[in-house]
Amino acid sequence: MRYDKSKLNIGAYVLQPYARTEKHIKEIKDCGIDMIIDLDYDLKALDLFSKYNLGAIVRGVTPFWWGGNGEAGKLRQINPLDLYDKCVKRYTDHPAVWGISIGDEPSALDIPYYGIVFDKVKKLFPKSFPYLNLYPNYATVAENTADETVSQLGTKTYDEYIDVYCKNVPAGYISYDYYVYATKNLGGCLSNYRIVSEAARKSGRRFMYIAQVNSQNPAEIVTVNQMRFQAFSAMSFGAEDISWGCYTGGWWHHNVLDEKGEKTEQYDKLKLVNHEIKNLAPEYMRFRNTSTHLVGFSEEISKKSGIETSHCFSNGYFCDVKAEDGRALIIGEMTGRDNSDEKALFITTADDYMDTNPTETLITFKSQKEIAVFGKDGKKDIGFDGEKYCLSVCSNEGYLIIAK
Repeated sequence: MRYDKSKLNIGAYVLQPYARTEKHIKEIKDCGIDMIIDLDYDLKALDLFSKYNLGAIVRGVTPFWWGGNGEAGKLRQINPLDLYDKCVKRYTDHPAVWGISIGDEPSALDIPYYGIVFDKVKKLFPKSFPYLNLYPNYATVAENTADETVSQLGTKTYDEYIDVYCKNVPAGYISYDYYVYATKNLGGCLSNYRIVSEAARKSGRRFMYIAQVNSQNPAEIVTVNQMRFQAFSAMSFGAEDISWGCYTGGWWHHNVLDEKGEKTEQYDKLKLVNHEIKNLAPEYMRFRNTSTHLVGFSEEISKKSGIETSHCFSNGYFCDVKAEDGRALIIGEMTGRDNSDEKALFITTADDYMDTNPTETLITFKSQKEIAVFGKDGKKDIGFDGEKYCLSVCSNEGYLIIAK
């Protein structure tokens, strides 16, 4: 398999033909991106991807399907299996093809057939993985009628939607997108994290998350801190892939490149945040998420998220973890992949996710263990006042705290 599951991979959606020169593809690498999703099957571009050690999840190799086209439940009839067999005859394998996109945001009415399609595509293209992305929880749910077929989810609840996927599609991952700066719904975002991360842990799958670098509202531009919040909050829930929409024009406004293939202000912002993620990734990937907790959140957000909030967090390795001023923290509890005696927390400072008034505070905790801390700039010093550890933090940042 070309896709390296031992790494935290960073992706981006859509690379239009106007941005496939060698200069453009080198800039993708420089931006800290590892793979492009929904690239047309373009052999010239793929050769350049190989040169710069980039991967692609290509679209157009197999019949595609988007669940929101109003034809939910008709995938089997529209894309019968013999269509997939015919694809092999016109496909030339390429080492830069990490994955082959088989669809986006399917209704649960089509997911059982997608399980069959997944197996078929995996056999036809054994060096690349079939890629299927799911709806977020703000897609509409089914009506209470037997003949409902247009609903986006095709189920009565989002939990049921994810459960249908896990029972029917033999993928080693769950991938979905949630655009929190389009919804402005933090509780809904946290609820979606919770449902997917719990399902990923239970089924032994990789959690792949898609965030936004662009904006639904042309009057708004996603900030560096807003990018940080999306990436680091996902990591607090155990995300192992983070991808961004969109690099070039695909949907919405203020993409990383404009319609002429020129960098926008989002390029340098994304480059900064991607490299911060990569500074954390080697240590972060030594651990796996076991649960996620909220500290200092309002009861309203806690109720919407389905996660109980408290004034501090404690386990056998860390005690009384909190922000000194009571601000909101998302705390991902982690254990070592190779050494279960090693424990960690991935903490996101979540007090100002809209980035209106970022400030500094102290995270404090007690521990009898040897402590190491990693942040966006690498290993970070931590103070000790004789009783507790004290870590100076800023809004919308992520910190990995390891106890040995």
